[in-house]
Amino acid sequence: MRCPKCGEIESKVIDSRQSDNHDAIRRRRECVSCGYRFTTYERREEVPLMVVKRDGTKEPFERQKLLRGLLTAFAKRKVDIKDLEELIDSVESELRDGGIVEVSSQDIGMNVLRRLADIDKVAYVRFASVYRDFKDVDEFSEELRSLAND
Repeated sequence: MRCPKCGEIESKVIDSRQSDNHDAIRRRRECVSCGYRFTTYERREEVPLMVVKRDGTKEPFERQKLLRGLLTAFAKRKVDIKDLEELIDSVESELRDGGIVEVSSQDIGMNVLRRLADIDKVAYVRFASVYRDFKDVDEFSEELRSLAND
């Protein structure tokens, strides 16, 4: 890391800690040449996560779009927005940690459904009605029976 004051390449790390929002490592450094102290932030390089839609088109993953879908599923249900944010965090982390750069919208939906079944059964059914793409009422009824048996 080049010193912003003298341009020296060598510096030593004085202190390291998590940034306030936990998305980076904050490092205090000191130039070995001039003694100037400065701060750097180390972040994971993220490749954009692309969503492959049913029609084959691709678009960047949007947390807000998934949040809107979840809020619709939880309409008139008791849920803390933080719980929904945590759910989205866990879905996104699982995808990124797996090294996936492209994922189908159906896979995202199924990933969310696995988590929703434990949180709220009504929201699960609402969300499933969109993401499972039921062909007819019989498929939907079978899903309800399966959910009731769990």
